[in-house]
Amino acid sequence: MSAVLRATVFDLDDTLIDTADAWGRVCADFTAVRGHRWRPQDGRALHGNGQWASYVAGLCDGRVDTTDVVEACTDAMVVACAAGQVRALPGAVALVRAARRHGPVAVATASPRRFVHTVLQHLGLDGLMAAVVCGEDVTRAKPAPDPYLRAAASIGLAPARCLAVEDSPTGIRSAAAAGMPVLAVPRRRMTLPADVAHLPAAHAPDAVQALPVLTGLLSGLVARPEPDRPVNGRIPEADTMGIR
Repeated sequence: MSAVLRATVFDLDDTLIDTADAWGRVCADFTAVRGHRWRPQDGRALHGNGQWASYVAGLCDGRVDTTDVVEACTDAMVVACAAGQVRALPGAVALVRAARRHGPVAVATASPRRFVHTVLQHLGLDGLMAAVVCGEDVTRAKPAPDPYLRAAASIGLAPARCLAVEDSPTGIRSAAAAGMPVLAVPRRRMTLPADVAHLPAAHAPDAVQALPVLTGLLSGLVARPEPDRPVNGRIPEADTMGIR
């Protein structure tokens, strides 16, 4: 029997806020002055990548370290936020507020703390959060379960009692490995890879359409399958690959 859900843990970038292009531009500018010409595959590599700073540093042929990347790119993203260039995805703020009516809400993200708190304040969501887990707070980033495990511990609930809301395959793997049921809201309606597609308990094409699904899951009105049990922080591959 599935545990009653008491809290919701949200990913941030491309789940609640539209930043895929913004992070790409910032990182492209950073690498350009160090001799790297940004490629489409570089932008794709950033999506859901908990080791994004290491990836960007690697494009600069050893001339910078991850601290340089995080500091410079965070500065640029904070400026973009102040300029109104970082916006909530349609329906995202309402989704968080709806989840808060059912219990505590939290964020688990690979983004730097300074940017995370800036954008949460900008959206008026900072006062709603029971916990905020940022890139600096864990040693192992997504797809390891650590960000979601830390969020659940900070709230004071077992992971199985927390609903994760995620857009990326990496984030879905992370939440599932932590033992959380996942509501998948894939970025720009992307098709999830076959090895991830069986993991979510539910899915929605965008935050607006995720609202009734989320409230149904939190109120127990939407049935969800028993999650695959993590084995040493990993989810075994399934025999069937349909999105549940």
